[in-house]
Amino acid sequence: MAIKNKVVIIMGATSGMGRATAIKLNKEGAKVMISGRRKERLEAIKDEVDFPENLSYLAADVANPDEVQAVIEQTIQDYGRIDVLFNNAGVMPLGMLSDPDYNINVWKKIFDTNLIGVLNGIKAVLPQMQKQQSGLVIATSSVVGHVVMPAGAAYSASKYGVRAIMETLRQEENKNGIRSAIVSPGATNTELIHSIGNETIEKNLAESFSGDADYSLRAEDIANAIAYMVDQPEHVDVNEMIIRPRKQEI
Repeated sequence: MAIKNKVVIIMGATSGMGRATAIKLNKEGAKVMISGRRKERLEAIKDEVDFPENLSYLAADVANPDEVQAVIEQTIQDYGRIDVLFNNAGVMPLGMLSDPDYNINVWKKIFDTNLIGVLNGIKAVLPQMQKQQSGLVIATSSVVGHVVMPAGAAYSASKYGVRAIMETLRQEENKNGIRSAIVSPGATNTELIHSIGNETIEKNLAESFSGDADYSLRAEDIANAIAYMVDQPEHVDVNEMIIRPRKQEI
């Protein structure tokens, strides 16, 4: 497979889709750098993978450009190049616009992680990928980056914004051999729902997300999609992939 020996950075790898992707790509022979805010989670993943010698980790908050830059530099030091950056870190606070607790402090948290975090990753990795004249940048959007729903104004806006950033990247950097892709999952059973911040909404979503697979994807489903993107030859750019559980309505 084309995945073998590729150097992949996964931001937001401590749980869910990031963790599943790290395990999947490591199994397929990639050299993987994982990052996230919880160092102990990163250490645990190293103990879980098939080839721990091909996995490194460095804790970082994607909203902090210096910490993101450190991940990029450490990856180059460890492996000499960067073939793939997966910008996966995200939070999902939800609330009605009329809700007093759904306010500027919540919105800033969403945009700092979901949008600024993606930009920080791109800004840090571009010099190396331009030097190589190759590279693939993947970002996690969402089904609600294509449609909207009540209680999701800021979250949905952040995921629409990811699509705008990644399409701009494609247009600016395709001449340098750099590819751009987004994955837009539907309902997926991960820890993301615990960042909702609204007890009623979280309870309703937790019940549906943890149920029948027809209504909720698993993290491994998204990892398989990321592996497909990474496995493509360099002349193929899978720009967008929307993945829903079969019975999801929106």
